[in-house]
Amino acid sequence: MKPFIPQLVYIEPQALDYPLGRELKEKFEGMNIEIRETTSHNQIRGLPGETDLQKYRIAKSTLVVGIRKTLKFDTSKPSAEYAIPLATGCMGHCHYCYLQTTLGSKPYIRTYVNLDEIFDAAKKYMDERMPEITRFEAACTSDIVGIDHLTHSLKKAIEFFGETNHGLLRFVTKFHHVDHLLDAKHNGKTRFRFSINSRYVIKNFEPGTSSFEERIQAARKVADAGYPLGFIVAPIYIHEDWKTGYHELFERLSDSLQGLDVSNLTFELIQHRFTAPAKKVIQKNYPKTKLELDESKRKYKWGRYGIGKYVYQTEEAAQLESTIKGYIAKFFPESEVQYFT
Repeated sequence: MKPFIPQLVYIEPQALDYPLGRELKEKFEGMNIEIRETTSHNQIRGLPGETDLQKYRIAKSTLVVGIRKTLKFDTSKPSAEYAIPLATGCMGHCHYCYLQTTLGSKPYIRTYVNLDEIFDAAKKYMDERMPEITRFEAACTSDIVGIDHLTHSLKKAIEFFGETNHGLLRFVTKFHHVDHLLDAKHNGKTRFRFSINSRYVIKNFEPGTSSFEERIQAARKVADAGYPLGFIVAPIYIHEDWKTGYHELFERLSDSLQGLDVSNLTFELIQHRFTAPAKKVIQKNYPKTKLELDESKRKYKWGRYGIGKYVYQTEEAAQLESTIKGYIAKFFPESEVQYFT
């Protein structure tokens, strides 16, 4: 698939006080993309489109260039200690994505240009935890790789952490547009992870993202560039003949990574879950989805901030975990499974 290009760009006036803000304005002007000014992303009104679905799709292809005002980082367990906020939103259309509800009625993509302030905040978090290592997740609220060919914010973050002694960077992506990141001076401090899944899940629930083959080709590139490599299998989803589907996934992955040193490979496993608000938003935005969202088939699990989620029943989750871990042990015996949740 082609790299993301926004249909519409909003720029907050304060963003032009920063070099990256001015650079992006000039870039988008040169691309003849419509640029509008907004005092704040919260003030955006009147996105094009006649129906809610049209407005939603146009919003997903709208980019807001602004500054990150809140420099208090959220926690990001279990993948990292903190989430580093480089961007918010995603151009993909994954039906199950939790951003459906966290972004609510504002699903446009935001990129932040006050990078030095963000990196200064990250340094303070590292200093507080010294001599322990502090991990930062760059993909909690976005698929940062999907826009980085335009902004290079992620590349700057990779090189920032490459020079630290007590910080590590992590992010995950469903996009293969990584060529500009291959020469970044990462010094082994950034783990580059790709989201993978069975054919059924990618085909039915991940429109607007790179294909499995494109993701794996990109994984080979970043491994050749010396990045520590990992994969997130998420969401692990029970569908017809799911055991065969996931066995084939790891078989294909093993075949595709032949010749690479996979002794430092990591896997993170996340079962499918949804919240009641997410179900409403998903069914509104993707009315024809095949995603199974029947609460009566699930177990209710309390989450952060008192918001519960529906996960698989205990026995089903245990079967998912043992099955997937078994496949990983078979095809990647030297790898590390970091968690199942």
